[in-house]
Amino acid sequence: MAKARSIYVCQSCGAGHYKWLGRCPSCQAWDSLVEEAAPKPSPARTARSGAAAPVPLAQARARQEPRQSTGLSELDRVLGGGLVPGMVTLVGGEPGIGKSTLMLQLAASLGRAGVPVLYVAAEESARQVGLRAERLGLAGDKVLLAAETLLEPLSSLMAEGRFAAVVVDSIQAVRSEELGSAAGSVGQVRHCAAALAGLAKEGSTALFLVGHVTKEGSLAGPRVLEHLVDTVLYFESEPAMRMRLLRAVKNRFGATDEVGVFEMTEQGLVAVANPSAVFLAHRPAEAPGSAVCAAMSGTRPLLVEVQALVSPSGLAMPRRQALGVDPGRLHMLCAVLAIHAGLDLSGHDVFVNVAGGIKLSEPAADLAVAVAVASSFHARPVPAQVVCFGEVGLAGELRAVSRLGARLSEAARQGFTAALTAPGKQDKAAGIEVRSAGRLHEALGILW
Repeated sequence: MAKARSIYVCQSCGAGHYKWLGRCPSCQAWDSLVEEAAPKPSPARTARSGAAAPVPLAQARARQEPRQSTGLSELDRVLGGGLVPGMVTLVGGEPGIGKSTLMLQLAASLGRAGVPVLYVAAEESARQVGLRAERLGLAGDKVLLAAETLLEPLSSLMAEGRFAAVVVDSIQAVRSEELGSAAGSVGQVRHCAAALAGLAKEGSTALFLVGHVTKEGSLAGPRVLEHLVDTVLYFESEPAMRMRLLRAVKNRFGATDEVGVFEMTEQGLVAVANPSAVFLAHRPAEAPGSAVCAAMSGTRPLLVEVQALVSPSGLAMPRRQALGVDPGRLHMLCAVLAIHAGLDLSGHDVFVNVAGGIKLSEPAADLAVAVAVASSFHARPVPAQVVCFGEVGLAGELRAVSRLGARLSEAARQGFTAALTAPGKQDKAAGIEVRSAGRLHEALGILW
């Protein structure tokens, strides 16, 4: 059978060409042509016959989708409660971080629950996957394994409708015979992912696509897949750490910014039931520059340690370095501390780090960062049983944050007896005292 002719489409202007060119003749953009399958001729149809019939909005409400538990509690949390038929999930992360281990554990867990699963090993042989399953102690009797790299045979397997869940590891290794480019190219990755996603939607199959992160930090090469899928999960980890964070950055069936916490062991990835205790396990006692923040990660409250180090600087422009928080907010908080709290940081370097590899993106972490910086500057430790959270404004005011009750309950569960936050509607939590302050300098005065 003759191979269908492909075309090269410019990603800047959309012009099509029948051969690859370094520069698009239409818009003069360099290196913008990507190979795509030539469109197949279709019979002409009128707009009336091809248009979908409109329905009232009240009738278009989505019904409650049944969810299938994966058997992995942290993965269920990140997915929004489990698998939805027809959902397409992209799992990304650096090579060796544990994506294949998690997907193999997922397939084995679904198989034990009686869910028909197909595991497609596009990068490894069937024997290699079997050896990993044996090493992890997984019984894969209910999981069908296919070592396949071509899209067409894989599409035939999915079209049969025998599988409720399919895992493709990884999408960069799958290629289509319709395109002449090598596996992993932009055109191949996009074409194969779109074809598999379409089959998953038609057959109500939960599809997992594994994608590597390149040196530039992009998922599956250029970020061409995120708009094709329903859910995007990123695996994150600090170097030499056993903890793995699974973060949802897109989810059409649940909350975004949800985080699942795993620990890498000899038996594979194990869910961490109490991540707050893990993140605070090595917190130094009575050490200046350490403050505990009650942060929200999706729907889950987490207690994390914010560390700060303020040291004299010999540079004309002292350094401001932040890990786990926005560097721009650190610069802003240093200015607010200087103007409204009397801390002269003009001759000091300021370093801030969130222990455990957690990234705090919400403004509620402002107060904990400011308290940690002030604690290090004055060399006075923060009381060990106090947790801090609240947004800091440019005028030095403290603003209330959402989910106050959940933050306080988590702090009380971890043994904290006091919480420092902004004034507002104070939800009661058993065993914890709420101390509120309207200004940043008042909050520092309450602590010391």
